[in-house]
Amino acid sequence: MRGQTLKRFFLFAVLVALSVAAMRATVPERVRLTPFESKIKDLAAPVQVGLTWLGRQVYHLASFPLSMAQAAKKLQGREEEVARLQSEVIRLAEFELENQRLTALLNYRKTMVGQYDFIAAAVIGRDPGNWFGTITLNRGARDGVTENMTVLTPEGLVGRTVFVSQSTCEVLMVTDPRSGVGALVQENRAPGIVEGTAASAGLARMIHIPNGAEVAFGQVVVTSGIGSIFPKGIPVGTVAGIKSEPSGLFKSADIQPFAPLDRLEEVLVVTVVNRVYSETIQRQQAYCPGQ
Repeated sequence: MRGQTLKRFFLFAVLVALSVAAMRATVPERVRLTPFESKIKDLAAPVQVGLTWLGRQVYHLASFPLSMAQAAKKLQGREEEVARLQSEVIRLAEFELENQRLTALLNYRKTMVGQYDFIAAAVIGRDPGNWFGTITLNRGARDGVTENMTVLTPEGLVGRTVFVSQSTCEVLMVTDPRSGVGALVQENRAPGIVEGTAASAGLARMIHIPNGAEVAFGQVVVTSGIGSIFPKGIPVGTVAGIKSEPSGLFKSADIQPFAPLDRLEEVLVVTVVNRVYSETIQRQQAYCPGQ
């Protein structure tokens, strides 16, 4: 019994000594360690390093799915922002191009104000089976459009109106085989008729050119004013090829239209030809019948 008491007392003393040693090791004012404490720290250092590294790895592994989810969310947000900005750039570019086209129409309208009255119209339809034949405009009878009105762009002649409803009209372009335009070669005044051809791919053809007329590649063709549909002097296109007609009495020429007939978006419809201008043209034709 006495031995057990001594043993318990001894264990208690050891615990007290260890507690006092631990308390001394954690006192803030101490700046030096005992040799025993230094040895213990040196032995424990690798274990602490390993535990620190292991803790970091566990943290990274635990936080990796969350980090990936956050990164994916940020990436998706940035991709959506890039797509939005690209769409905005395209939309602004489209507005700029439309503004350029409308400005060109307005400037041409101001230039020709003494000769014609115009209304602007947008192309809203095109026959997919006859791409260079007809187009549909968003102007009709309620806008003052009637049949056989001249349609053009600042570059040149497009054609004439053929079918008119209250709010739309159909335009027969100069490249349609049903079209016929009195024309002449500007340089030598050689007359002829510009008509469309089947499968023309955007070209027209000037027929019945006098065989003796000197027609060359690149010469300009304009309307002759003969007839009551197309006013005189509207640019039609340039000569892109010449050949003799089977009769041997006339020549014919391929004509490349000035107006971009394959990509029209806005045009001008001539509603009124200025009377003074028209009378001047009539007098010129009376004095110079060949023109």
